[in-house]
Amino acid sequence: MSGGGLLVAGTTSDAGKSVVTAGICRWLVRQGVKAAPFKAQNMSLNSFVTREGAEIGRAQAMQAQACRVEPTALMNPVLLKPGGERSSQVVLMGRPVGEMSARGYHGGRQERLLGTVLDCLEQLRNQYDAVICEGAGSPAEINLRRTDIVNMGVARNAGLPVLVVGDIDRGGVFASFFGTVALLSPEDQELVAGFLVNKFRGDVSLLEPGLEMLHGLTGRRTYGVLPFQHGLGIDEEDGLRVSLRGAVRESAVAAPAGEELLRVAVCAVPLMSNFTDVDALAAEPGVVVRFVDRPDELADADLVVVPGTRGTVRALRWLRERGLADALVRRAAEGRPLLGVCGGFQLLGEHIEDDVESRAGRVDGLGVLPVRVRFAREKTLARPAGEALGERVEGYEIHHGVAEVLGGEAFLDGCRVGSTWGTHWHGALESDGFRRAFLRAVAERAGRRFVPAPDTSFAALREEQLDRLGDLIEQHADTDALWRLIESGAPPGLPFIPPGAPA
Repeated sequence: MSGGGLLVAGTTSDAGKSVVTAGICRWLVRQGVKAAPFKAQNMSLNSFVTREGAEIGRAQAMQAQACRVEPTALMNPVLLKPGGERSSQVVLMGRPVGEMSARGYHGGRQERLLGTVLDCLEQLRNQYDAVICEGAGSPAEINLRRTDIVNMGVARNAGLPVLVVGDIDRGGVFASFFGTVALLSPEDQELVAGFLVNKFRGDVSLLEPGLEMLHGLTGRRTYGVLPFQHGLGIDEEDGLRVSLRGAVRESAVAAPAGEELLRVAVCAVPLMSNFTDVDALAAEPGVVVRFVDRPDELADADLVVVPGTRGTVRALRWLRERGLADALVRRAAEGRPLLGVCGGFQLLGEHIEDDVESRAGRVDGLGVLPVRVRFAREKTLARPAGEALGERVEGYEIHHGVAEVLGGEAFLDGCRVGSTWGTHWHGALESDGFRRAFLRAVAERAGRRFVPAPDTSFAALREEQLDRLGDLIEQHADTDALWRLIESGAPPGLPFIPPGAPA
């Protein structure tokens, strides 16, 4: 017998679907329910490699952690990795199957993937008591409904009730809730059980008259009002949002264990991928992490990180256009700490031969590491482990570039020259002992009296964050009603709302 299920949809992108899904997952697990996450189709540059060697969205890996289960390709069968404004790499069941334009994908390919998506969902429902599915964007994207495989297309074919999340902090949440339901077909409307308000600030009693009116207009109840809380956006999906706006994100910082802070600047390169690599640095007391896009913003940085990117050659061109490339070369020559990860590692080398990603052929790199890179058509997907700086390290690899290391000191799969380090390994800084050793080396070379806290556990901090998400659901949602909805795993069959219904 298949387990229960629920689809968490949103009025918009970034309404909070990912964190609400994770919160419901963690709440269920704490009640003794065997649960799993699912997102049929994910568009993200933040990805993860499962133990079986499959690439999935990092948000689904985080949600699996919320469920205390190992992530698998079943949880995210389709991953789209943007390579520009109009095309994406299509990753199916954890493996890349080609590049495709948005028109080509929505013009037929997407619809053909519905069978795979439903089969994965059914397998999960046979293995778990409950599967909490996350939608994408908005279910009311009526121009895409015919080929939809992630919102109402999944809900209707799998018989799932739908909970619509709205971000009230943006304003207009009542109109968004009503408009979302009103734009759906009668058959899709029948699946919408109700609403969940996210990011509310203030006195909930002031919101209640509006919720009652919304119920009267739609016949659908609100399952909870979640308060606004800082620091819950873990493992965000969209690196484009950060990189295209430049220096928009700076971490909060706890008091340092030593005498001074350590300042980390992350170059916000185009198509930035797996920018979550620096989350472990931001979690360290006394470490300030900020994203930058101007050379002058590197001046006071004790460490500069060039992160991964879906467009290594494009990122290299961007660094040169902005004057950041020259600043990085000067920094390396001066012996000031610099770390390149994945694409950021590749562009620090001597040259890149790329007939796969950008098709630019041979391109000169920044030449600060003795490395030559050739892009292979086969993508490397791996979960390596090893030792560096005298500490055990685990990570994961996602790249087409094959690096030939010609010198320097060995560092993970890459190398180190002076105060410049380079590696393909994502997630290495989540290894606590290694992170502390690396920060001590950075502080010494930067001349800072910074001391890493001896007891910071990134895994424990992540668990605390997930428990906070579970607390939000447990304390601010009607969990009895929510469980009845999940357990039934069937649409509520609520009435149709005609478009233009009276306000």
